[in-house]
Amino acid sequence: MLRAMVIYGVVSGVLVILAMLAGIISGGNASFFASEYFGYLIMLIGMSMIFVGIKRHRDIELGGVIHFLPAFGMGLGIAAIAAVMYVAVWEAYLASTDFRFIHDYTAGLIEAKQADGADARTMAAFAAEMEELKASYAKPLQRLPMTFMEIFPVGFTISLISAALLRNPKILPAR
Repeated sequence: MLRAMVIYGVVSGVLVILAMLAGIISGGNASFFASEYFGYLIMLIGMSMIFVGIKRHRDIELGGVIHFLPAFGMGLGIAAIAAVMYVAVWEAYLASTDFRFIHDYTAGLIEAKQADGADARTMAAFAAEMEELKASYAKPLQRLPMTFMEIFPVGFTISLISAALLRNPKILPAR
C-alpha cells in the first residue's frame, strides 16, 4: 500500500504543480489562471488521483474489497505526499522571486478594498492587517503550515468521499 501511496501521491503532486506553474508562467495576476477558483479546481483534479489510487489498490492488490479505514488512510497518505510536494515547489517559487507574492497579494487586496469605497479609517485598519499578514508570512513556521493547509483539506475531503464510496465493492467493480 505504501508503494501505491507514493506513486499516486507523486502523480497528484506533479499534476497540481504543473498546473500551478502553467498559471504562473502564462498569467500573472490578471488572468483566470491566477484566480483562487482555478487553483482549487486544479487541486481537485490533481487530488482525483486519490480515488484512482484507492480503486486500483482495492481491485488489483486486495481482490476488489477494501474497508473504510485502510482506504481513508491510503487517501490521506496520497494527499499528504501531494501537499508536501506542493509546499516544496511553492517555497522554491517564493525564493526565486524574492517573496514577491505576498507583497503583490496584499497590494491587490488593498486596491480592491479601496475600489469598494472603504473610508480612511477602514483602510488604515486593513493596511495594518495586511502588514501583519506580511510579517507572519515571512516566518517559515507560519508560512509552511499555511501553504500545506491550502491543499490538504481538498485531499482530506476526496479521501473521505473515495473511502466511503470504494468500500462498497459494487461501486465500479473490478473487471
